[in-house]
Amino acid sequence: MSTTDFKPLLLAPVLALLALPLIGSPSTWLTLTVAGLAMGMIIFIIASGLTLVFGLMDVLNFGHGVFIALGAFVATSVLGMMGDWTGSGDIWRNLVAVLPAMVVAMLVAGAVGLAFERFIVRPVYGQHLKQILITMGGMIIGEELIKVIWGPQQIPLPLPDGMRGSWLIGEAAIEKYRVVAVIVGLAVFALLAWTLSRTKVGLLIRAGVQDREMVESLGYRIRRLFVGVFVAGSALAGLGGVMWGLYQQNVTPQMGAQVNVLIFIVIIIGGLGSTGGALIGAMLVGLMANYTGFLAPKVALFSNIALMVAVLLWRPQGIYAVTSR
Repeated sequence: MSTTDFKPLLLAPVLALLALPLIGSPSTWLTLTVAGLAMGMIIFIIASGLTLVFGLMDVLNFGHGVFIALGAFVATSVLGMMGDWTGSGDIWRNLVAVLPAMVVAMLVAGAVGLAFERFIVRPVYGQHLKQILITMGGMIIGEELIKVIWGPQQIPLPLPDGMRGSWLIGEAAIEKYRVVAVIVGLAVFALLAWTLSRTKVGLLIRAGVQDREMVESLGYRIRRLFVGVFVAGSALAGLGGVMWGLYQQNVTPQMGAQVNVLIFIVIIIGGLGSTGGALIGAMLVGLMANYTGFLAPKVALFSNIALMVAVLLWRPQGIYAVTSR
C-alpha cells in the first residue's frame, strides 16, 4: 500500500457521512455503522487469505468457501463440549471457550487446505479455467463430506451468554458481539500488516507478488512459500467461518458458497493481492449492505455489485493494486 495514496482511506468515512442524513436518526446510524463494520471485519478475515493466494500464487480458488464452512462446523463441535463456559454470563469465560474453538478451526482448516493445495490446486497451476472448475468441484465435494460428518441439517451456533445483548450509547444499541468482531478483525489486520512489512517471510511474499522469477533466482523455494500462504489463507477462512457462524448464529454446509460472492467483490474492490485494499473493500461492503438493507431492502440485493462497478470505474485495478493479473 502506498503511504502517499490516502484517498481510498476516505471512502468508508465518506460513505458513512453520506448515509447519515438519509437515515435521519443518529442513534440508528451509529447502530447500523457498527453492525456494518463488524460484518466487514468478518468478511475481511475470510478474504485476506484469498487475496494473498491470488496475488502470490495466481490461483483462482473458488473452493475457498469450504474452509469457511469447515471452520464453522468445527466450532459447533468444540463449543458444544464447553457448555459450562459458554453458558456463563462472564464474557471472559466466554472468550476462554471461543478462543480454543477458533484455534482448532484454524488448525483443521489449515490441514485440509494443505491437502487441497496438494491434490486439487497443484496440478492446475497457471491454468485459470481449470482452476475455477476443479476448485468449485473441490468445494462441492467438501460440502458433501461435511454433510457426512455433521449431517445435512442447519446446526445452531448460539452466541455465548456473555456476548449476547447490547451496550447502550445514548439511544444507540451496540451489540457486544459486533464489537468483539471489530476487535478480532483489527487484530488480524495488524498481524498481517506486521508480518508482510516487518518480517523476512513478508518481504518474500511481497517480492513474490511483484516478481516471482526474481525471488526464485535468489535461491528461495517459492513453491514452499506458495504452500505456506495457501495454508495460512485456509486457516484464516476457518477463523472467519467461526466468526460468521456466530454472527448468523447457525451454520449450514452451503454457508461458504453463499459468502463467496462477497469475498470476491471485496478482493476485486481492494486490488488483487492487497491486504490493506481488502480491509477497505470489506468495510465498504459491510457498510453498504447494512445501510441499503435499512433504507431500501430491494436495492440491497445488488448494492455491492454497484459499489464494485463504481470503484472499478474509478480505479480499474482496484483500490490498491499490487499485481497486474
